Amino acid sequence: MGLKAQLNRKLHECGRDPLSLFLLGCVIAAALITFMVLSFLLGYILWQGLPNIETGLFALQYNSENVSLFPALVDTVLMVIMALAIATPLGIFAAVYLVEYASRGNRLVSLVRVTADTLAGIPSIVYGLFGMLFFVTYLKWGYSLLAGACTVAIMILPLIMRTTEEALKAIPDSYREGSYGLGAGKLRTVFAVVLPSAVPGILAGVILSIGRIVGETAALIYTAGTVAALPDGVLSSGRTLAVHMYVLASEGLYMKQAYATAVILVVIVVAINALSSRLAKQLMKGK
Repeated sequence: MGLKAQLNRKLHECGRDPLSLFLLGCVIAAALITFMVLSFLLGYILWQGLPNIETGLFALQYNSENVSLFPALVDTVLMVIMALAIATPLGIFAAVYLVEYASRGNRLVSLVRVTADTLAGIPSIVYGLFGMLFFVTYLKWGYSLLAGACTVAIMILPLIMRTTEEALKAIPDSYREGSYGLGAGKLRTVFAVVLPSAVPGILAGVILSIGRIVGETAALIYTAGTVAALPDGVLSSGRTLAVHMYVLASEGLYMKQAYATAVILVVIVVAINALSSRLAKQLMKGK
């Protein structure tokens, strides 16, 4: 059934009820507004940024002439890898405990969930100040990629934990009962049956976390710093693409390069979403 036929059918069904027709109109209007805003943002960024993408932007070393974004791109990749390496295992194992091992009505479970929901709503600037006081100053890591990664890992931990928890809850109990019936124990059932079945949901949380890391600025300015250079190690300062774009725009001297960086950011986010969607579909087909 085509889109036009579906719309006509919906209009015919809702025509008998004015309230349903009004709500359908609100849904269509919201969808159109969302599509128009997204199209305008993408179109404006591409229109401003594409003509300014030059080979000099991908030079190995940053200077005031080429304003290279390559060091920021490397820092972004390292930041994503380190933050996910810290937060993903913690988030998954915490969710496994909450769903598979903790007894219902456990006060600790309620406390953990309330804490996770609270952490998810804290502004990123607060995380940045905490990271600066604890990782940068108290642990004496200085402005470094490691301090930034640990700070961002704390930010994305509630997201990964909650999405994994919901993915585990969505697995039917028949999967677990069938595994127990075949003689498998609790641990084997969780890691051989339940977790593999929940991979698409877990992957969705990880992808959302990657998007937050790539687009984060406030927390990283206070922890990772703004040095535009290839890092010598995890204790080196560096700027991600989002911070790089912010610095260029705030200086007001490199607006063209800032728009070019925005284009690269958009391409990265779209590519990540497309790859994750395709991977999730393949995993679902492989079940």
